[in-house]
Amino acid sequence: MDAAAPRFDATPDVSAEARDLRFRPGDPASATTLTSDQVVHFNERGFVAPLPAFEPDEADRVRAYFDGLLAEALAAGKDSYSLSTAHLTHGGVYDLLTHPTFVGYAADVLREAGAPEAGVIGWGSHFFCKLPGEEKQVGWHQDASFWPLSPSHAVTIWLAIDDADEDNGCMRFLAGSHHSGHLTYRESTPEDHSALNQIVPDAEQYGEEVYDELEAGTCSVHSDLLLHGSASNPSPRRRCGLTLRYCSAGVRAGQGWNAKGIVVRGEDPSGHWANPSRPDGPGW
Repeated sequence: MDAAAPRFDATPDVSAEARDLRFRPGDPASATTLTSDQVVHFNERGFVAPLPAFEPDEADRVRAYFDGLLAEALAAGKDSYSLSTAHLTHGGVYDLLTHPTFVGYAADVLREAGAPEAGVIGWGSHFFCKLPGEEKQVGWHQDASFWPLSPSHAVTIWLAIDDADEDNGCMRFLAGSHHSGHLTYRESTPEDHSALNQIVPDAEQYGEEVYDELEAGTCSVHSDLLLHGSASNPSPRRRCGLTLRYCSAGVRAGQGWNAKGIVVRGEDPSGHWANPSRPDGPGW
């Protein structure tokens, strides 16, 4: 049986944190998993999609693994969004966070031009699962607003567990919005039906809306400063994705969040990140 995970506030108060929230572009010339053009696209638009991850049979295995985790969560009285920081309690999620393909994508967009290759930290894993007919949505937001991390040098890889498209509430990006800096937000209200407690008002002025439509087993990568969100799921199909979060080893985490971080490439010379070992449990 998996050990209990440390408890973290999913929406911590970061107002007192001294943070450097400026976009840091990746170095196209250093890309090894992505192409140089894809890193240029990330720098300019704030995301790259779609990207290959798993063959269909592997995607089916990942989905079956998630189905088991979700069944356990629902049986325990939790909801479909409750599987957060799952790499600290479930061996299969740890295996996904440390998977060479995802680590390679993250490393290519995190490495800065003229800088030596730095270590990469995998620190987050959260299943965002919209059930069929679910009204819940995700308002326009920047991930960096929620995280006690500095400097702003983190990315999210969104792995499609199910096919995700406009009909079932796939993620949407406002391309180029990561160049606008850290934006003012308001608290969400019950009328917003939002899974998160923050919404950036009038967000569409900051970029071009792009739908992140992904087939199961493919993924996207986006900057922590890119505005993104998703609509509700009025369809009869589930829409689940696994977010995998990465940052450079030079990033510092407040409020104990360094306990989440695994060194997935290179080294963490300062020893800031806890680098926990793989938890017991089956892989996917």
